[in-house]
Amino acid sequence: MRRLPLWVMLLWLGATGPLHAECECLWQGSFVEVQADADLVVSGTVIAAKGNSIDLGIDRLLRGDTDQPDIRIWLKTADYCRPEPELFPVGSSWVMALQSISAEVPGGFSPHTPNISYGRVGDYALSSCGGFWLSRSGEWVSGNLVQAPRWEREPPMTPVLLDLVAAYIDGEITAQALAEASREDPAARELLLDTKAFLRESH
Repeated sequence: MRRLPLWVMLLWLGATGPLHAECECLWQGSFVEVQADADLVVSGTVIAAKGNSIDLGIDRLLRGDTDQPDIRIWLKTADYCRPEPELFPVGSSWVMALQSISAEVPGGFSPHTPNISYGRVGDYALSSCGGFWLSRSGEWVSGNLVQAPRWEREPPMTPVLLDLVAAYIDGEITAQALAEASREDPAARELLLDTKAFLRESH
């Protein structure tokens, strides 16, 4: 089989365009800003992954309503403005502000590649256009939570208690209180936690 000259191949690629166009979107804000418009805000752990989707086992419901113990979340493929699936390995824990998939998208699903698609009606999508997810370790969370630079996924901050994030979502504390907690001296916080543990054990 005769190979095409390089210039012909380049001309053909230029005419057909890139196979996967890049997503373009405006930054919508840190977590405290984007969570208010989310259909579902949950804390959970990734229990399965396939293609560009993950299954999240829900540990705590923070906003919205679902009776499902676990939900499917669709991530990056093609030019969808979503994070890469590799960011969310099985066993990792997160707080996510999600949008429900309420309508089919033309060309968004192929029966030949059911694990690579826009997603199914009734599932959820995670946007990459803001601080739509926070990393969770135990009862502590970190990420682009509040007053953080645009597009910075892991800005320098002191992890804050998930209970504080839940209190903000419920309107019990202000964004400023969250910001102050995220700037707290880690050494002072550890000392406070050690003191509380000592007092509990001494009773």
